[in-house]
Amino acid sequence: MNIAFQGVPGANSDVGIRLHFPDAHPMGYDYSEQVFDSLVEGEVDLGFVPIENSIMGNVDINADLIYRKPVAIIGEYYVPIRHCLLGLPGTSLQQIERVYSHPVALEQCRPFIQAIGAQPVPDFDTAGAARALAHRNHPGEAAIAPALCAELYGLEVLQEGIQQVKRNITRFVAIVTPRNVPLELDRAKTSLAFVTRHEPGALVRCLEQFSLHGINLTRLESRPIPENPFEYVFYVDFVGSTAQENVRQCLAGMSQHISLIKILGSYPVAQPPR
Repeated sequence: MNIAFQGVPGANSDVGIRLHFPDAHPMGYDYSEQVFDSLVEGEVDLGFVPIENSIMGNVDINADLIYRKPVAIIGEYYVPIRHCLLGLPGTSLQQIERVYSHPVALEQCRPFIQAIGAQPVPDFDTAGAARALAHRNHPGEAAIAPALCAELYGLEVLQEGIQQVKRNITRFVAIVTPRNVPLELDRAKTSLAFVTRHEPGALVRCLEQFSLHGINLTRLESRPIPENPFEYVFYVDFVGSTAQENVRQCLAGMSQHISLIKILGSYPVAQPPR
């Protein structure tokens, strides 16, 4: 099975695929849009994309693409994020002058970088920074990336778990084209997106439906609609599936106050690691 992810080998998405789909063949793409296009065009069987991080919040680009592209979510997966300082073999911490990584990783590891007296240098992504470090072969440089990158690019793990907040977890979703949604899938949790009508109280009345029908929301966010300035798409996750009567009644009640709704997928519930 071929699974598309954004990034280069060794990225946290690649780590997640190896963790949850050990027999799959991960295929990296430069941009999230290419992950979705490769799936829609049949080049891969599955897409694996981050949707939210326990520290940084939502990954907006992927939420927007799931809404806009003809795909469906069939699973959620949690991946612990463990930032490691990687260097060339034989390098000591005292030699490090510059540390390269994605800006988010640099920010999460800022106290450690300051403690070793190094200069943070933003790069496109974590695994890409590690790969470039190996190519430059400069002993005064290091990269912050998953430990897998050390194995892939001939680097050495100088220090593990250097992020300030140790419990750092990213929630990923697996996506397929609608025709490839498994029939036997356990539909215990649902994600949907909707746009309300321009009328007073429309959003409140939509959200009230979940409470009225005893449905537990696990996530709520809004995203602007670029082509319609100051209009928003609302994303919700809830426990339950569209096959349940209370969910059908909830959606029917919402229909009076919305101009658009899209079921993004129903899938098994996963639990964050402890």
